[in-house]
Amino acid sequence: MLRPSLRKSNQIRPVSMETGINKWAEGSCLIKIGGTHVICTASVDLNQPLWKRVQNKTGGWVTAEYSMLPRAVGTRKSREVLMKDHRSAEISRLIGRALRSVVDMDALGRHTITVDCDVIQADGGTRCAAITGGFVAMALAVRHLMRNGRISENPIREHIAAISAGIFDGELIMDLDYDEDCNAEMDSNFVVSESGRFIEIQATGEQHPFNRDAICALMDMAAAGCDQLIRLQKQVLE
Repeated sequence: MLRPSLRKSNQIRPVSMETGINKWAEGSCLIKIGGTHVICTASVDLNQPLWKRVQNKTGGWVTAEYSMLPRAVGTRKSREVLMKDHRSAEISRLIGRALRSVVDMDALGRHTITVDCDVIQADGGTRCAAITGGFVAMALAVRHLMRNGRISENPIREHIAAISAGIFDGELIMDLDYDEDCNAEMDSNFVVSESGRFIEIQATGEQHPFNRDAICALMDMAAAGCDQLIRLQKQVLE
């Protein structure tokens, strides 16, 4: 089968990650996956979040915010500060959950890391790009804390990445772009750890229900794709 993007079924779009793209943030990364470009910045607050202080909880916290800039898509979208965007809120929670899954909060100390993911150009897979680039920004922020003697050990247990996969024209494909996503029979997003374990799976039968064999095959495909992304993360963090 020939995909609209002319890629092989298991082929990821060209990927690049550039660090240090923000002068002020403790960690930053511009991730480009094909036509999807996301700026990820990680900001360090030298305090716990208020809710942890009120409840007298130990350890730090990692949270995330996701937004799509007005001309990230073909038609201008109003700035989300002026309107309630439930999609962005849902994706923000997803990114936060994914990043927290591999962080030892006690080792992080009484610090809060906020990862902002701003989509400057969208062509499918924005939440997956945000998680993959957001991890790099978070890792750099943790290095900042260690370099400045705020924490003594790395609280990040392992890398994570995310990728989309689905069924298009009866075939399993990975890393869907916008044209493929719009016409997919099934669309799913996978967050996978360096050890090959799954952190989150979001799957929807867009045109009809799917069976267990399909989701298992897509899990295998996504695990291989995330392994490629994690190898690239490690290269840019060297």
